[in-house]
Amino acid sequence: MKRFLSILSIIFLSLNVSLGQQSFKVTHLPLDAKMDAGIPGNLNTGQKMNDLSWAWQSNVACFVQTQQKKFTGNHVLYSIDVPSGYEYEITVTPKDPSLNLSLYGYMVGEISDNNIVPRLSSCIRCEADFKWDYKKRGLVQDHSRTIKYILATTQPYKAIIGVVGAEGLAEGDYVLRFKRK
Repeated sequence: MKRFLSILSIIFLSLNVSLGQQSFKVTHLPLDAKMDAGIPGNLNTGQKMNDLSWAWQSNVACFVQTQQKKFTGNHVLYSIDVPSGYEYEITVTPKDPSLNLSLYGYMVGEISDNNIVPRLSSCIRCEADFKWDYKKRGLVQDHSRTIKYILATTQPYKAIIGVVGAEGLAEGDYVLRFKRK
């Protein structure tokens, strides 16, 4: 009987987890690996993410929990193919320089429902950029955000890119640029 109750509690826990997970639309961008691209977007096409804990798990390590307020607005997700031997630098620039945006990108082998945030439990690499809390010696930050090292050396990967409003921001035009390095 005790074992039956344990199994039953695991089933209910699984149902609660799967019922509580949000689903996010991901727009695939068919980039030509040899060209720069500028993609216009607006945060109002995304949605807020209820659970950001995926980001500070050790198997993801995208940003630390103390920075979560910079990722509390709407998330707009894109996917790109990263062919082997290619590296992308990705920049988001708000049309209004006063808007506070954040940017993250992570790489996986194949995209599935189980590795789209917030369900992401591990990835190959995750990078993020957000407004600094303090000045950094010798560096200047403007209103754009850039992530680097979205790369595939010997085999192709998929990357998910997230444009996010900081501190609950849910509206704002931006341009997303992909530069092959």
